[in-house]
Amino acid sequence: VPLIISDVKTSCGCTVADFPKQPVGSGAKGTITVTFDAKSPGYFSKTVTVYSNSQEGLTKLYIKGVVVK
Repeated sequence: VPLIISDVKTSCGCTVADFPKQPVGSGAKGTITVTFDAKSPGYFSKTVTVYSNSQEGLTKLYIKGVVVK
């Protein structure tokens, strides 16, 4: 059964996600690209929620880091 990613939601407007709009077949690869606009120095923690036809239905990805000036 191919993986179908129906939507990807980010926790704020400073984070943008791009994902495959076509089904990802068994054994194939798909890439979700997440871009974070690091305007301010300091610690950040963002959540990206992936909605798909997987058994779980949704998967949360966590992005954490420190922006250094």
